[in-house]
Amino acid sequence: MRAFRRPVTLGLLVGSRLFFNGAPALAAREQALAQFEKLGIKVKTLPADATENGAVQSRKDAALYADFFRSQRDDIDGLAILLPNFGDEVAVAECVSRAALNVPILLQASNDEVDKVDVHHRRDAFCGKISVTNNLYQYGIRFTDTSLHTVDVDGETFGDDLSRFAAVCRTVRGLKNARIGAIGARTPPFHTMRYSEKLLQASGITVVTVDLSEIIASASSLSEADRDVRAKLDEIFAYGSIPKTIKRENIAKQACFSIAVDRWIEENDCDASSIQCWRSIQDNFGCASCLSMSMMGEKLMPSACEVDVMGAISMYALALASKAPPAILDWNNNYGSERDKCVCTHCGNFPKSFIGDTPEISNLDVLGEVIGREKCFGAVKGKVKAGPMTFFRLSTDDRHGIIKAYVGEGAFTDDPFPMDGGIAVTTVPNLRGLLSFISRNGFEHHVAMVRGKHAAIVEEAIVNYLDWPLYRHERPEPAIPVLVR
Repeated sequence: MRAFRRPVTLGLLVGSRLFFNGAPALAAREQALAQFEKLGIKVKTLPADATENGAVQSRKDAALYADFFRSQRDDIDGLAILLPNFGDEVAVAECVSRAALNVPILLQASNDEVDKVDVHHRRDAFCGKISVTNNLYQYGIRFTDTSLHTVDVDGETFGDDLSRFAAVCRTVRGLKNARIGAIGARTPPFHTMRYSEKLLQASGITVVTVDLSEIIASASSLSEADRDVRAKLDEIFAYGSIPKTIKRENIAKQACFSIAVDRWIEENDCDASSIQCWRSIQDNFGCASCLSMSMMGEKLMPSACEVDVMGAISMYALALASKAPPAILDWNNNYGSERDKCVCTHCGNFPKSFIGDTPEISNLDVLGEVIGREKCFGAVKGKVKAGPMTFFRLSTDDRHGIIKAYVGEGAFTDDPFPMDGGIAVTTVPNLRGLLSFISRNGFEHHVAMVRGKHAAIVEEAIVNYLDWPLYRHERPEPAIPVLVR
């Protein structure tokens, strides 16, 4: 929850050129502050009277703002640079370079009005923006563009751009400093869940491990007499519908396990986790782990089964981008002869709002048949309601020494599918092409999904600021070519 505890904070820089009318610089500043307040974005900037027209127009101004931004570096998640007129490209580039914040940058340029292009009113930001981007390129500074080349600061389009940019900043900030819990050992047959801790650490992501026996010992020390266990039981009963055939003592075991996991995650300051979900926990403690993972995911603390650390990070990225509970699923079944549809499933770890309806909480079906249902309470079951969705997967590639990814958008459908557990009938354009990409590039069968359309935010964060290679499936607009990085 660390990344969600505070709002996104942006540094604000208004660039201006001295021989242009200075009034638009002050107006743009006030309009931007109003947009920030409306969107709940915090701002760090110098007072308007710190420089002429509240703008950066010289190397002296650039140094002043750079020193200020540097002093606020622990709070600043991104920079918003406004060009109400042509702007001083050298001052802007030097300010960003000297501040050395290494955060995402949103670059805006204002529209000219066709009837106000005389020497006293013209802006020329259309042209100035290209000069600024040229200098940013020379300095090796990456930036995020607005959806249009020029937009009004007080307009709806720029408000939408700011909202998306804030999500990009939150995603980059969260992933750069993520702590991921790995609870238990990888189940021996699941070689597909292998990953490289060292590649993750090189990108700022720390994996914290614990033996499952420690969690079981912690859970075993608890009983229904404990206040925390009773509170967790109330939370469980409110979370879904539990069949009357389920024994209360089995539900209490699940509550004890949840508390043990919650406490370990809090003690280790983890943002997301992955758990050895079968079958050690069932054999040695007598419950499933799915409900615990589901409830954590509902609180934007995603947890992946089968010790899928990369799946947990993928879920966390989607949570950061969307502020909605994600789930981990298998690309699992074809849907008859409909080639752009498939069925994505898991035993029962989907957050309830990901499902969209009140779920049933009962026993694992497949494993329950093998080892006995009395050991398998804690599966969250339900069919995912129809609606748009985003899918995403990160993977470490040791053969090439990289972290790689794919992302795309599709939809959940209302089509029936008579299988137990968590079920999502899914449609993806050119699904065959996606599955071919997954198979040929060594990706896992697990995929993270979240409700809504958030692929553009994930792509911007991953490609532009984290520099991980990513495939965007069925891009809705032509890719913007980049000659070199």
